[in-house]
Amino acid sequence: MLEWLCVVLLTFSAGIATTQVFFRYVLNASLPWPEEVARWTFNWMVFLGMPLLVADGSHIAIDLFATRLGEAGRARHEFFVRAMIAAASVMMIAQGVVMVRNSTYVSPAMGWPYVYLYAAVPIGAALNLLYLVRQRYALRLPAPGWLACLLGAIVYFAYRWVAISWLGGIGTATLLMATALILIFAGVPVAFALAFGAFAAFAPQGDLLLVTIAHNMTSSIDSFPLLAIPFFILAAAVMNAGGITERLIDFAVHLVGHLRGGLGHVNVLTNTVMAGVSGSSMADASAIGKVLIPEMERQGYGRAFACALTSASAVLANLIPPSLGLLIFGALASVSVGALFVATIVPGLMLAAVLAITVYVLSLRRGYGGTLRRYTARERLAAFLIAFPALVLPILIIGGIRFGVFTATEAGAVAVGYALLCGGVIYHRMSGVALAAALREAVRDTVAVMVIVSAAAPFAWVLAAEQIPQKVAQGLGTLAANPYALLFLVNIFLLVVGLFMEMIAAMIILVPILAPMVNAAGVDLVHFGVVLVMNIVIGALTPPMGMLVFTTSRVGNAPVAEVFREVMPFLIGMIATLFLVTYVPALSLTLLNWIGL
Repeated sequence: MLEWLCVVLLTFSAGIATTQVFFRYVLNASLPWPEEVARWTFNWMVFLGMPLLVADGSHIAIDLFATRLGEAGRARHEFFVRAMIAAASVMMIAQGVVMVRNSTYVSPAMGWPYVYLYAAVPIGAALNLLYLVRQRYALRLPAPGWLACLLGAIVYFAYRWVAISWLGGIGTATLLMATALILIFAGVPVAFALAFGAFAAFAPQGDLLLVTIAHNMTSSIDSFPLLAIPFFILAAAVMNAGGITERLIDFAVHLVGHLRGGLGHVNVLTNTVMAGVSGSSMADASAIGKVLIPEMERQGYGRAFACALTSASAVLANLIPPSLGLLIFGALASVSVGALFVATIVPGLMLAAVLAITVYVLSLRRGYGGTLRRYTARERLAAFLIAFPALVLPILIIGGIRFGVFTATEAGAVAVGYALLCGGVIYHRMSGVALAAALREAVRDTVAVMVIVSAAAPFAWVLAAEQIPQKVAQGLGTLAANPYALLFLVNIFLLVVGLFMEMIAAMIILVPILAPMVNAAGVDLVHFGVVLVMNIVIGALTPPMGMLVFTTSRVGNAPVAEVFREVMPFLIGMIATLFLVTYVPALSLTLLNWIGL
């Protein structure tokens, strides 16, 4: 019931945003309330969806050592993680209730008391505890779930007492960074580690600052531009359910399937086209991998090679607009999302070309491909016409944003409607069961991302209040006069970060620090956004994290170690492309200047 409530809230938010576009251009009347209603609905969806991910353990987390433990060790580790989730949840309940009690404002458009918005935090956190108590764990825990909740409450109240008594002399930023990073690397989900880290930083300062945690968690996602993220995630899920992926793969087969390494080129081309549709690397890796990996193996390609190529090609989803990474960077760095979308087109296509060249060289050495027939021009035209409705969407999105028809957020909502039209009316593949599964998947993917964005808001607030970005920039002041040296060090640093941190978590932590620093050195923030996103998504292919590798290994049933080994040639070409894009800003900015954004 809770899951379907979240589905209704998400689809309602998208419907409201689409309604605004309809009223503006069809009825020539802009309404004052849709943005506010969509934001509040979305806020509740995030915090009500949070306990769903607690229930099945699918919050984003970094697992550095738990898999190396024995069964008893993993059980104790899982109990520790649940206890820390409980501690963070108790904190959100306590501070959320205080915020609700003290709220006196009303919303400008609808006149709703903000109490009803802020109440989402303690209610969602209370549901976290409920799911922790009743959860059936995959491992045999040394104690029941209610004991994890009790231990979490003890940790919260004990830390409040200890912090006020003993930790007042330690810097706020030091407590924040130390607590949050220790918990993240200990395997606690990133969202709860950041939330408890903020509590650890504020607790020694007294009750007044503690209230700002719940306030920042709510206000950070009470943002209409951020709604673009769930809308594009929802659009991608609907497109996969509507059979659009199969149409795009068939079109790619008709174009390049006959070449040496033909299905490998089909993989790259399909991911390139899907990137302009979905914006989610994980969604593309899963959807395309389910279709192409078994087919590539039947045609004589190595299974690990097929998984590695699918992982590497899925990176394109965050480098060709619409891109989840670019949306997050635009929101965090206050940079035009439309400008970022245009600036990343050329680098994204360059990376696709590098992947295709690598496929050709490896296929030539190993004898892959060359067995499919060359299709006639008439057959290619027929495949193009079938895929044409899906191919129109990227043009619709970029053109609409460029010419001011709709915002990036409204573009995401329009993409959802267009995906429903393609899957249901044009391709006749949108069954009720498939649509329901797509909506549920979109809710979980959205919550996994946005709850981290919410929890990172007080984290970023502390960094800003302590002037950490300015201090880092001042410490690197000698490099400010040499942006090339600065970009080199930043690239190396980000590549190392990518080894250990998931893309969204890394961006939320690092963008508030790095963006002001490189901007002070004279680096264009749009260009830096392309470089940073390209850098961090490459980390999705590197051990020990390598989320894309884990995804395709699971889909393709291939050993993870073999897939990591096969992905290395693709990584070499991608890193070379990264440094080329870094030191030739024209690759990012020329098209932007031509279009006039």
